[in-house]
Amino acid sequence: MNFMMLPPEVNSALMFTGAGSAPTLAAATAWDGLAAELGEAAEAFSSVTSGLASGSWQGPAAAAMAAAAAPYAGWLSAAATRALGAATQAKAAAAVFESAQAATVHPELVLANRNQLVSLVLSNLFGQNAPAIAATESTYEELWAQDVAAMVGYHGGASAVAAQLAPWQQAIQALPGRVAEMATTGPAASAAAALASGPAAALGIGNNGSGNFLSIGNIGNNNLGSGNTGSANLGGGNIGNGNLGSGNTGNVNLGNGNNGFFNFGNGNLGDTNFGSGNSGNLNLGSGNRFGSGNIGFGNRFGDGNFGSGNAGSYNFGTGNNGSFNIGSGNNGDSNIGFGNFGTNNLGFGNNGSNNIGFGLSGSNQIGIGGLNAGIGNMGFGNAGDNNVGFFNSGSNNIGFFNSGDGNFGFANAGSTNTGFWNSGGTNTGFGNGGSLNFGFANGGVENMGHGNAGSFNMGFGNGGGGNTGFYNSGTYNTGFSNAGETNTGWENSGNVNTGGYNSGGLNTGIGSPDTQAGPNSGFGHSGSGNSGFFNSGDGNSGFQNSNTGVSANGHSGVRNSGDATNVGFSNSGSNNTGIFNTGTFNTGIANSGSDSSGLLISGTNSSGALNSGDDQSGFNN
Repeated sequence: MNFMMLPPEVNSALMFTGAGSAPTLAAATAWDGLAAELGEAAEAFSSVTSGLASGSWQGPAAAAMAAAAAPYAGWLSAAATRALGAATQAKAAAAVFESAQAATVHPELVLANRNQLVSLVLSNLFGQNAPAIAATESTYEELWAQDVAAMVGYHGGASAVAAQLAPWQQAIQALPGRVAEMATTGPAASAAAALASGPAAALGIGNNGSGNFLSIGNIGNNNLGSGNTGSANLGGGNIGNGNLGSGNTGNVNLGNGNNGFFNFGNGNLGDTNFGSGNSGNLNLGSGNRFGSGNIGFGNRFGDGNFGSGNAGSYNFGTGNNGSFNIGSGNNGDSNIGFGNFGTNNLGFGNNGSNNIGFGLSGSNQIGIGGLNAGIGNMGFGNAGDNNVGFFNSGSNNIGFFNSGDGNFGFANAGSTNTGFWNSGGTNTGFGNGGSLNFGFANGGVENMGHGNAGSFNMGFGNGGGGNTGFYNSGTYNTGFSNAGETNTGWENSGNVNTGGYNSGGLNTGIGSPDTQAGPNSGFGHSGSGNSGFFNSGDGNSGFQNSNTGVSANGHSGVRNSGDATNVGFSNSGSNNTGIFNTGTFNTGIANSGSDSSGLLISGTNSSGALNSGDDQSGFNN
């Protein structure tokens, strides 16, 4: 196996396990002893034969004996020299190993880096650890490169030591008869020839294309980056052309994890977005879903909004559910003001249409009504019912400017949210255009993190779906900047790879443009289509996941179990995103109910934390 394709966990373990240089040094000592004994034998043999030939044994027989014995005496002397050379080279080989081991990263440092990554990801509830996660992964790449450099040096040093060894065949060719024949034509000679012609040159990993500079594993031309399928990319793991960033699917994206064209930002699904987590086109902001030309955060199913948390089109303000509103918290169309329920109202807290004033119940009125137009409200300017706060056009809200129902917070056009600027439903966080998110600025659904236009992601900046990590435009990856599918690692544009910079498929290592036979990459799997380590079932990425159901999609992350598509860490059940969830379609941490986002929720369709009832937002309900 090529050591350049192995992660530091493997290379470091190979260098620090086993007996080390001790056996080689012991062999050097043995060769020294053999050289001394062969030298003494050669000297004694020569002395005896010389004494006989010059003493009492004279005549033709003595001369023939001396001539026959001379090659063996010479061979003993040559063998002593060869043994001494072998001892010297064994000592040199031990020194090369010790130098390579000193240059190799200690396995404890690799383990500490991976533990730090897990800790950062587990505590990255709202994406606050994104810079630290990126720095930790950058350090991991440096560890990988350091190990590869150490192994390259080891390979070169060992090859140089081997080249200095004098072949034993030359020393025994002078021996008469069958011995010389066996030395030049036998199996030992064939093996020595094979070793002498072994590979020692190719240190690159190889691109499939031309003009790729200081990069590996590209399929395409003129990439200044690695693992791309396409051309002229300045970054890694892209599928497409001209991307300035990593993990993009599409062309000319300036950022990471985008799925589209000319996006300036991260994790967008669409074209020409400026921001992150947008699903649509020409949005300036983040977390907008299924709309175009929005300026702001968390707008949904509409175009041309200037503000945040709107569900509709051409609103100027926040938390409006409708279109052409100027203001906040309006439920309807063409209202100017706050908290109106209806259309064409001018003022605030009106329940009806075509009203001018505030707190009016009915239509076509001018004047001042009660503090609230609805019933059961505590506060003022509420057009809905049973609100605590002000300017809510929805019902059962705690907060202000909510046009949806059952929210805890402000400016939510969706329902059952805990937070603000959410146009989707059952979110815990802010600026989410999708639903069931735990975090902020997510345009997709059931994400834990921020800036995800895709769905079922744990992390940030993912334009694809089902990923554990960040900047993935592909699906079901564990890692970062993958445009392919079901990878464990980074910047892979191919599928089912374990490692980085692979534009091919089913590779274990780095920088391969080829697709292997499969059925898995990585180690220790039972099943097929898996990447990573020790997964059971089909289609998993990450570590120790078990997909035992009949779903076509596996899990991504670490130690997930259940029937289908859990994303994150130690989730059971199905379709959960986050950490330690046991129900279904939950996002967050340790939720046991269903269709909820947040922390420790056992109810259904709830957001927030510690809610055991159904359809609850907020805390401890």
